[in-house]
Amino acid sequence: GRENGEFPNGTSAYEKRGIAVMIPEWQIDNCIQCNQCSYVCPHAAIRPFLINDEEESKAPDSFETKKAMGGKTFDGLKYRIQVSPLDCTGCGNCADICPAPNKALVMKPLETQIDREGPNWEFATTVSEKKDVMNVETLKGSQFSKPLLEFSGACAGCGETPYAKLVTQLFGDRMLIANATGCSSIWGASAPATPYCKNSEGKGPAWANSLFEDNAEYGFGMAMAINHGRNKLAEIMEELLKQDIPEDMKAPFEAWLEGKDDSKASKAATLDILKVISKGCNNEKANELMKAIEERKDLLIKKSIWIFGGDGWGYDIGYGGLDHVLASGKDVNVLVFDTEVYSNTGGQSSKSTPTAAVAKFAASGKKTKKKDLGRMAMTYGYVYVAQVAMGADKNQVMKAITEAEKYPGPSLIIAYSPCINHGIKIGMGKTQEQEKRAVSAGYWHLYRYNPVLKEQGKNPFILDSKEPKESFVDFLMGEVRYSALKSTFPDIADELFEKAEKDAKERYETYRRLASD
Repeated sequence: GRENGEFPNGTSAYEKRGIAVMIPEWQIDNCIQCNQCSYVCPHAAIRPFLINDEEESKAPDSFETKKAMGGKTFDGLKYRIQVSPLDCTGCGNCADICPAPNKALVMKPLETQIDREGPNWEFATTVSEKKDVMNVETLKGSQFSKPLLEFSGACAGCGETPYAKLVTQLFGDRMLIANATGCSSIWGASAPATPYCKNSEGKGPAWANSLFEDNAEYGFGMAMAINHGRNKLAEIMEELLKQDIPEDMKAPFEAWLEGKDDSKASKAATLDILKVISKGCNNEKANELMKAIEERKDLLIKKSIWIFGGDGWGYDIGYGGLDHVLASGKDVNVLVFDTEVYSNTGGQSSKSTPTAAVAKFAASGKKTKKKDLGRMAMTYGYVYVAQVAMGADKNQVMKAITEAEKYPGPSLIIAYSPCINHGIKIGMGKTQEQEKRAVSAGYWHLYRYNPVLKEQGKNPFILDSKEPKESFVDFLMGEVRYSALKSTFPDIADELFEKAEKDAKERYETYRRLASD
């Protein structure tokens, strides 16, 4: 029954691997309801739930809740953070970043949690989604939207999946993903496990994998196909409006034509269009045209086209195609998970690998500096570009992703993604902390380049990073990919570390000049 290559969505939810040794236990009295734990979870295994009185009456006795905070829209709702004990990988990032004065999450042995939290999780998944209580484009509000990427096979503490998961929470119900081969295609769909799933309306991301070398073009083809179909829809509606039908019937179609390239406007118009079509009219030609519209109803709501891949794809093997697609000026969104190495194939050096990093094909430390992919894309002047690190600035990540998706042209987001290949000495349970350290040390910089600001007569470049204050070399020594150089090639290690710091400072000064122009 799958001869056409399709797989059902969300099958990873049935695996229940139970691989964690320790998992987080919610401390209800300490929780400040910030939702940051859910925001950073690589596997969507910890989430906030809002429940009403009727739902609470059906909950297990151990399903403790507290009054939901956040304004009038939360009146009558209770709040709970719930962990899926058998889906959690036990990385501990959620507990590590919890900002509550007294930690609201404490790591406990898995066996002490399963019997109680297993049934609690099963009940929580039956609770209705209440994402409209708060602006979904905020850190806290986004987490009340069901993640449409859950329980992937990514490593515990993966730096890539939190970004992809957030994108699905914001746009997943109308999203298409072209995914380059690499880590993100492996955790994204290792058959038969499919972590991309659907919401309560049966809507979710449509995902497909392409090769290393042509993924940008593959995603571009998706965008062109969608555009062609929607342009045909517009032609049919324009023909429909010429027919002799009541004015009130015309209104939804006119609204769609006016707002078809706006996600909210097209959603609102779609609901009204489907109501009109279901009623029909006395005009035979109009009914034929409305039937043609109904046959294409999946195209009514503006689609969000995303092209995912790692730095091996975006900086190296697929760069030629990526450059062509960005240069096209078309409305596509590119998300590069930057691990600074070919993670999936064993840790080979890429053009994203910085000076001094040890990797395959750079055993004595890379001698050349990291390629500045973002600045290269900025030279077009009409590409939205952002560089982000979730652990360093969660709100900046949200701004970058929402701005990129709204921008009516090509966008490129480069996301710093800690990886097991880095050999992080404090462990993969602190990958969010490591992202923060990378920015504080001036190793990684945060910025947004928004062409819309240029059209408004403003500087399009915003430097979101502050002046580095932490030791650059101390950051390098916190990762085996750098510290190993000290023992294997001690005669050149310090020289390369000095060059790496010089390269990073030059890059920061370039960004600072751009921000001051």
